[in-house]
Amino acid sequence: MPKTAPRIAILGFAIECNRFSPVTTAADFRRRVDIRGEEIMRQASAGPCHTTPDLPGFVQQMNSGEAWTALPLRIAIAQPGGPVEQAFFDAFLAEIGDGLRQAGPLDGVFVVSHGAALATGSDDPDGDLFALIRQQVGPKVPIVGVFDLHANVSQKMVENLDVFVGYLENPHTDVRERGVEAARHMRELLAGGKSAVALVKLPLTPPSITLLTAEGPYADIIREGQKRVGGDIMNVSVMAGFVFSDCPKNGYSVIVTARNGNRSAAAALACELAELTWSMRNRFRKTMTTLAEAVALAKAAGADPALPAVLLADVGDNPGGGSRGNTSHLLQALIAADVQGAVLGVFNDEALAGEAQLRGIGASFKAKFNSAEEDSLSQPFEAQAKVLALSDGAIIGRRGLLKGTAADMGPSALLQIGGVAVAVISNRQQCMEPMQLECLGVQLDKLRTLVVKSRGHFRAGFDENFTPKQIFEVDCPGLTSPNLHNFKWTRLPRPVFPLDEAINWSAPISA
Repeated sequence: MPKTAPRIAILGFAIECNRFSPVTTAADFRRRVDIRGEEIMRQASAGPCHTTPDLPGFVQQMNSGEAWTALPLRIAIAQPGGPVEQAFFDAFLAEIGDGLRQAGPLDGVFVVSHGAALATGSDDPDGDLFALIRQQVGPKVPIVGVFDLHANVSQKMVENLDVFVGYLENPHTDVRERGVEAARHMRELLAGGKSAVALVKLPLTPPSITLLTAEGPYADIIREGQKRVGGDIMNVSVMAGFVFSDCPKNGYSVIVTARNGNRSAAAALACELAELTWSMRNRFRKTMTTLAEAVALAKAAGADPALPAVLLADVGDNPGGGSRGNTSHLLQALIAADVQGAVLGVFNDEALAGEAQLRGIGASFKAKFNSAEEDSLSQPFEAQAKVLALSDGAIIGRRGLLKGTAADMGPSALLQIGGVAVAVISNRQQCMEPMQLECLGVQLDKLRTLVVKSRGHFRAGFDENFTPKQIFEVDCPGLTSPNLHNFKWTRLPRPVFPLDEAINWSAPISA
């Protein structure tokens, strides 16, 4: 431990980028999180916190130990979307570089990250950021980062880190705990500990709906990795990657951090877990529910109260993976079938939400969906609607990933169209938290069908009302369709499973 209170820089850059989505701009970061200096510490300590929960986890754990000095620089987080404007990212890098120089000398750096970023001029902005940090602080200052399970990991990232901490749960309900873990590793390194990080990548891009950690192949691998933590093994992180980034660093990754500089132990375990994953690759397959089957389930649930309610996940249009949150295939099919007792949340349409706000509660009007959208997937349509409820869209989450976290849907409205109510929002985001609907008066325990535009985080938010047996993933078009053959890949390394079946792979001799 340094004789004086260690000086720890805190910064962050986090976004999950979908190559097929519109470019992410500075305005997108301002709309979600773009904070500096003392505002970072205020959110980390007193809240409400708009960042990912690893930040308060790290800060509060550090505060529980010996005195330290936090030097907060900047944290920028955006909703998943397309590649980040290069000019914005370059300016961010320049600011971080200046901040690190001005804050020096430093004893450590903590980074709130995600790991699946793209920029319009770089396929590895995460690696660019960590290389910049290392360049500024030198080889001996510990750098610890926390990453999403869908990180696309590059060698450039890990070679500039001292500890790589990946989430362990999907849905991501352990993010705060990973921040706590990062602080413990930071304390160990400040006390003189030495680490080594090994990375092994596989030609594997599992569909996102096969990556839950309650059960299944991904759960088995993560649990096996956690059994090995201890002794010289500090951390085992298994990152499934985010295939829709369509970039050279795509692919499933096993990252092991060892203490005592034991690189051989880290490499051996990374290779072992990678080989175990490859041996069970055929388990990363899953059949989705067809649109017709989904409508039939909803129709039956609405007609017979004795049947269990159903939750239909529109996984192909998941804003949490960069989709627009406004495809209408499932919505129009439910309306056409005269399904009763259904709620769809949340539909991203700022223009429609704004019109409902102007008309007021109780108003009936012809709702024009996607009137301001131009892409081929949006499917503009009109329907007679009644305004049931309005909200400013500001919430504090109560379950799952958003528990205790502030979120803002923007001006929002609940519209009734026949037997289907639609929660329309202004700020694009996935539906994964009860408060997103409850703020509009939706009583979840009264629903016969809930439709969510989300891939998996809804499972931790709506588990009070829907068991796994009541959940059905629907095969509809969208920018996050688990049917990977729907996309024109340009930068994804090939061959890769399951897009390519005949692949011979074995772990490298050393990682």
